[in-house]
Order: sequence, then C-alpha cells, then structure tokens
Amino acid sequence: MADDSKGGFFSDLFAPVAGFGVTFATMFRKVATQEYPEVKWPTQPRFHGRHQLNRHPDGLEKCVGCELCAWACPADAILVEGADNDDESGLRFSPGERYGRIYQINYLRCIFCGLCIEACPTRALTMTNEYELADNNRADLIFTKEQLLAPIQQGMVAAPHPMVEGMEERDYYQGKVTAATPDQTRWAEENHVAAPAKEGQA
Repeated sequence: MADDSKGGFFSDLFAPVAGFGVTFATMFRKVATQEYPEVKWPTQPRFHGRHQLNRHPDGLEKCVGCELCAWACPADAILVEGADNDDESGLRFSPGERYGRIYQINYLRCIFCGLCIEACPTRALTMTNEYELADNNRADLIFTKEQLLAPIQQGMVAAPHPMVEGMEERDYYQGKVTAATPDQTRWAEENHVAAPAKEGQA
C-alpha cells in the first residue's frame, strides 16, 4: 500500500533545491585550479607520454626494424620499415642485422596504451613524460624517426658508424659497450658524421 503521508512545510519548501546540496556545499571552497601552462605539475615517473627511440652508449640505434611494435599497436598508429645494415659502405645504424630505416608514429591515432613498449625485444622504444602534443596541423602530429630518436649524449657518436671492434650484437645488450671508442669517433669525423656531444649537451 502506498505511503500517502506528506512532509512538513519546510520539507516541501526546500524539496526543489535539495538536489543542489553538493553544489551549494562546494561553492565557497577554494578552487584548486592549475594555472596551465604557466604552472606545470610534474607527471608520475611511469607516465605514458611521447615515445622515444633509444640508442646504445656508443650512439648506435637499438631499433632493429623488427616491426613488432607496429603489430602490437591496436590503433595501427606505427609504421616501421626495416633495412639491412651495410658494413661495406659504412651504413651501420644498429648492432643487429637490420635497423629501422623508416619509423613513424601517428599521434592522431595513438592511444598511449604502451603495448608497443611491451612488444619491443630490444628496449629500443620507451615512453617519455612529455605530454604537450597538441597542434593545429594534422601532418605535424605524425612524428618521424628523426623526431623520435633520443638525443646524442656525451660519449656517443651519431650513427651510422662501425660497431666497437671485437664486439658482437649480444655484447651490446649485455652492457659491455659503455661509450664510443676513439676508432669510432675517428671514423665519424673522416666520414663527416656528427662528433660526440660535449659535456652538458643533450
């Protein structure tokens, strides 16, 4: 049987505005608004931001052009085309048999899920804390290999250049290579490749 009892005078008076209780309770509180972009709060260490293609300590690229990241991407945002390293002509970009000749990420499609990171067997692809990717041009949101490559650090020589003499591919992944050797630096200078970065440069 339905309850036909009615509320009192005050309950009937405030019934129309009862739904705004939360609004009224917070109207006069201090607003914790972040004044972006003047003030930028730091992101968490494992934040999924813009991707980065990493290098070995001597400057050779970690990407071997296997395309596993492109296969793992659920949004089909990654394009990779591998090519063979050619020691005879001095075109060695990675310690492996192949390297990523073309590498593109379409940030109009990317959902920053991190599956590409999990699929990479060489830890060549990681995600940085950079999140400012907005633009007014669709073409500028397709990042190329040159934009994604990690900057040259101290002790590195930009690829292409030979591997460290006496080292194999597995030695690179075992951490036996710590910096570019004088022979690599000399080869780069003779072949007009960028010299190692100086102290303080990124």
